[in-house]
Amino acid sequence: MTTTAPPPASAPAPVREPLRESVRRPSSRTREDVLTLLGALVASVATTWLFYTKVLAGEGTVGFVVLWYAVFVAFYAGLTSLSRPRAVVVDRVVTTAVIAAPSLIGLALLSTVVVTVARGLPVLLHPNFFTDDMAGIRASDPFTMGGIAHVILGTLIEVAIAVSIAMPLGVATAVYISEVGGRGARLIRTVVEAMTALPSIVAGLFIYSVFLVGLGMQASGFAAALALAVMALPIMARASEVVLRVVPGGLREASYALGASKWQTVWRVVLPTARPGLATALILGVARAVGETSPLLLTSGASTFFNVDPFHNPMNSLPLFIYASVVSGNPDMEDRAYAAATVLLILVLVLFLLARLAARGRKSR
Repeated sequence: MTTTAPPPASAPAPVREPLRESVRRPSSRTREDVLTLLGALVASVATTWLFYTKVLAGEGTVGFVVLWYAVFVAFYAGLTSLSRPRAVVVDRVVTTAVIAAPSLIGLALLSTVVVTVARGLPVLLHPNFFTDDMAGIRASDPFTMGGIAHVILGTLIEVAIAVSIAMPLGVATAVYISEVGGRGARLIRTVVEAMTALPSIVAGLFIYSVFLVGLGMQASGFAAALALAVMALPIMARASEVVLRVVPGGLREASYALGASKWQTVWRVVLPTARPGLATALILGVARAVGETSPLLLTSGASTFFNVDPFHNPMNSLPLFIYASVVSGNPDMEDRAYAAATVLLILVLVLFLLARLAARGRKSR
C-alpha cells in the first residue's frame, strides 16, 4: 500500500507594509518656498515699476502699492503652482491676503503717527508749549511764545464733567438691562445700540438747540460737556452691560440664598465683582469723548486764555484748537496743531493702555 506524501508547506507570503506617504502641511515652509517668495517679490517690484512708471506713466505711491500687490499675488501663485499642488497654492494666496490686511492697517496707523509727531516735533521741543496759553499770541510769533496749557485744562474739565454725567447713567442703564429685564429692557438696549452709531454733529445740534437756543445758555465748557456726555453714554452703557452679564449667576444665587434682596445683591455682589470691567467701560467712554470735535464747534466756543469756570465764557479744548489752527491756513499754526494732535494721541493711547490693563486684571481675578 503506497502512501502519498503530503505536499510541502508553502512558505508564508511576506507581509507588505503599507506605503507611508509623507504628509506635509500646506503652511510649512521649505527652502524652495522661501526662494519662490523672494523671486515673486523681486519680479513683482520690477514688473510694477516698468508698467506703472514707463508704460502707464502713473504717479503716486498708493497706485504703485495697489498694482504691486496684485502683480505679486499673481507671480506668487504662478511660481508656487509649478512645484506644488492646488491646495498649497490656495493656501499661499489666502495667507498673503490675510497677512496683507493687518499689515496695511498697521502701516496706515504708523504713518499717521509718524507724520503727526514729525510735523509737531519743532513745537514740542519748547517747554512753553505745555505751560503757556495763546492770549495775545499772533500766528507769526515764534514757537518760543504761546502754548496749549489752557487747551489741556479745558479738555480735562469738559471730559471730567461729561464722565460724571455719563458714567452713573450708563451703569444704571446696564443694571436695568441685565438685572431687571423685560420689554422695557429690550427697548432700551435697542436705543443704546442705535446711539452708539449716532453722528457726533447730531449730539452737538441737540445740545445747541435745547440748551443754547431753547434755554438761553451761553457757549461754555458745561454745554460742551453735555454734548460729550451724549456721545460717551451709549459706549459706557453697552460696555457695562457686557461686563455685568459676565458675572457668574452662582454669585447671585448664593446672595439670594443668604436672604439678600435683588438690589442688595446688585450693590454688594454684582457691581463689586464687575468693578475692573466697569473701569474698562469708563476709560473707553472717556477715549471716545476726548477726541470729539463736531459737538464742540457748536457748544463750547473758542478762547485763547485760561478759563476754569465751565459755566461762563468759552472754553477751548484740544480737538477744537487743532481744528481752528489747521483751518487758519498759517504754516506755523499748522505746526502747533500737529503738536497738539501729538498730545491728544498720547492721551488717547494712555487711556487705551489703562483699559487693557484693567481688562487684564479682571481676567486674572
